[in-house]
Amino acid sequence: MLSWSLLFLVIAIIAAVLGFSGIAGTAAGIAKILFVVFLVIWIISLIAGRR
Repeated sequence: MLSWSLLFLVIAIIAAVLGFSGIAGTAAGIAKILFVVFLVIWIISLIAGRR
């Protein structure tokens, strides 16, 4: 999951450098959502692992 968010972050940076603002914004939004999902799953597994 973290690798997917990093991939979309790289796509957003490349698109922003090339001037594709719509694609860059969309890719950055997807990267943020995937990162939050990754954090939630990580926290849940951390709590479940302690039990």
